[in-house]
Amino acid sequence: MERRTLLTASLAAGLAAPGLALSQGTGAWPDRPIRILIPFPPGGSNDTVARILQPRMQEILGRPIVVENRAGASGSVGNGEGARAAPDGYTWVLANDTLATNDTLMQLPYRALENFSFCTLVGTCPYALVAHPSTPFQTFQQMAAAARAQPKTLNYATTGVGSGAHIATVLLQQRGGFELEHVPYRGGGPALQDSLAGHVPLFMSNIVIILQHIREGRLRPLGITQKTESRFLPGVTPFASQGFPDFEALTYWVLVGPARIPAPIVNRMRDAVAQALQDANVQARMADQGADIVAASPAQTEAFIRAEVEKWGAVIRDNNIRADS
Repeated sequence: MERRTLLTASLAAGLAAPGLALSQGTGAWPDRPIRILIPFPPGGSNDTVARILQPRMQEILGRPIVVENRAGASGSVGNGEGARAAPDGYTWVLANDTLATNDTLMQLPYRALENFSFCTLVGTCPYALVAHPSTPFQTFQQMAAAARAQPKTLNYATTGVGSGAHIATVLLQQRGGFELEHVPYRGGGPALQDSLAGHVPLFMSNIVIILQHIREGRLRPLGITQKTESRFLPGVTPFASQGFPDFEALTYWVLVGPARIPAPIVNRMRDAVAQALQDANVQARMADQGADIVAASPAQTEAFIRAEVEKWGAVIRDNNIRADS
């Protein structure tokens, strides 16, 4: 999925006629506050992106938007609450990559492709593996050599078991022949705090919550998980150029609601997100966080998640990645 192509095409299609959403029979929706559930604690990237969008979306829709954190079990607690909600357009979830990976890793009461209405893929960004400055590691190769010499003595933090960051790091270990010790957190905020404090030497995170800390020298980047250099982190070498050909793992933020939300409401909500993402202040704040805007249509979003479930499900099975790995 080409991010810039999708942004241009989807915004043109969705916003060419400003009155389109009102003509699709949404009735009085919305006539009361809208909830957006964040399946992770405050301070993580889902929370950050939601709160960037919230003020502008309130203006566009004319109703309060309440952001609520529902953390637990690698996003499955908040995702599950969203799946069980009434399909009336007043409860949404800003999910991430765990929406797709949890389908294979966990026994859940919901399925990603069966129990959600897909609204929009908001944006994407790579992960970066960072080290605390107190460690001796200046490069990824130095860290990997130390881990080979003393397996499972180096801890690395992620936002949880089964997260994209977790799976990406497991793949790096398997392909690189070294072993780290996984320390899963309930979300990016708590993991970040311990990483900044030096309580855990390594942290694999999407760059949204760590970009500023990298720029300030509080965390040292060892590599990123997209195939090409990031415009937000010039000079940081992709793992694809560090002995892992074609290695790529991106995180993303996807807005979903419970299954069977009427299509006109889904489309109007998606148009509100797309309009918010056109706002110059919103775009600047997203860029400050290192996020690439996508603004996909509902159909494009469903196709994207379907591909993610298949892609990462195969990786999890083929590499015997388990919820406790």
